[in-house]
Amino acid sequence: MLTRLIVLLLALTALLAAGIAALNLRGEAPIAPDARPQDGTPSQIAQGAYLARAGNCAACHTARGGAPYAGGRGIATPFGTVYAGNLTPDAETGLGRWSADQFWRALHHGRSADGRLLYPAFPYPDFTRVTRDDSDALYAFLRSLPAVRQPNRPHALEFPYSTQAALAVWRALFFRPGSFEAEPDRSPAWNRGAYLVRGLGHCAACHGGRNFLGATPEGGLSLSGGVIPMRQWYAPALDAPDQAGVADWPEGEVVALLRDGVAPRGGVLGPMAEVVLGSTQHLREDDLRAIAAFLKALPQRAPSQPDARPADPQVLEAGERLYADQCADCHGAAREGRRSAAGRLLYPALDGNRVVTMEPPANLVRVIVHGGYLPATAGNPRPFGMPPFGLRLDDAQIAALATWLRERNGAGPVSPLQVARLRGAAATD
Repeated sequence: MLTRLIVLLLALTALLAAGIAALNLRGEAPIAPDARPQDGTPSQIAQGAYLARAGNCAACHTARGGAPYAGGRGIATPFGTVYAGNLTPDAETGLGRWSADQFWRALHHGRSADGRLLYPAFPYPDFTRVTRDDSDALYAFLRSLPAVRQPNRPHALEFPYSTQAALAVWRALFFRPGSFEAEPDRSPAWNRGAYLVRGLGHCAACHGGRNFLGATPEGGLSLSGGVIPMRQWYAPALDAPDQAGVADWPEGEVVALLRDGVAPRGGVLGPMAEVVLGSTQHLREDDLRAIAAFLKALPQRAPSQPDARPADPQVLEAGERLYADQCADCHGAAREGRRSAAGRLLYPALDGNRVVTMEPPANLVRVIVHGGYLPATAGNPRPFGMPPFGLRLDDAQIAALATWLRERNGAGPVSPLQVARLRGAAATD
């Protein structure tokens, strides 16, 4: 009886392993053994350079102070640190021996040239929607870069997340290779915007939220917001009018926000400022308008119910004093903000500001603690910044200030414990 049970368990295990292996190979075409690296045409290289900007590839694949695209930057995750690979055409440590087919497989299927499964910190769940033509253009651009000999750092992941077996199970559960399918009832601009947002732009990697195993919901199509793991910034929902929804914005203001980092209704801070700095400010006007068309058309969900908990009167009194002492000179005694004589936004108004009212209050706390800095762009080359107050104010004071600002706007209080948790996360990777 025991022998029969063991045989049955072994058979089930073998079937499960075979099923997981099959799910990890679905849709993959074999790569010809004689596939060789090849250089692209000038037009492919130019297109690839533009697409690399659109995907903000250098942000992860360039270590601070390192050669562009040579890898080495650590991406902190709840499971350990993943180090970005060398994308330069060095034959020993980069992509120098990769063929275009192998590069396409990495983007589309999340598999390296040597057959290893790639960790989804490299957002192939989004890049799987990139077209083969765009993949080939990216490949051509990367092959045109100066080769940098820089060995890839081994990932520092905890067991069992460090194993290919665990990654194969994750992929079987959460990854489906796919492609972008244009919606015929939508305009060409909307479809182009959807392609950029859902594919190369990998917006869902931050704005989609993640489950406890690090997967984005709805196959990477959700834009319903979520805390960015390990950084503790909240990537607001793009389908919510009380967070980052832009359905009621004029198209030109959405374009200005993505191009200049600032628009009449606000500016970008934190990780999104990095995206504007390295990516969206470099996009063509037609692509920015396409992204705006897509974002404006997102179905908007109902605003969340405000936190109705009353704040402690003593906390509110302390917060009001702190605002008068620390904030009013720039943001105004009535929290009205300040503009230049030409109407340019200098310091944002805080009443009605979504950073102030948003749930969770992570971004408000992060800005007070670490400061707020808009990106320098061609349209806003010398942006005003907000200094950090994390060394000047303790957790209770920051909680009091945030609570007072939020209470003015009908939002709930912030506790010193929340501040302590958010203060500890790094300002950047």
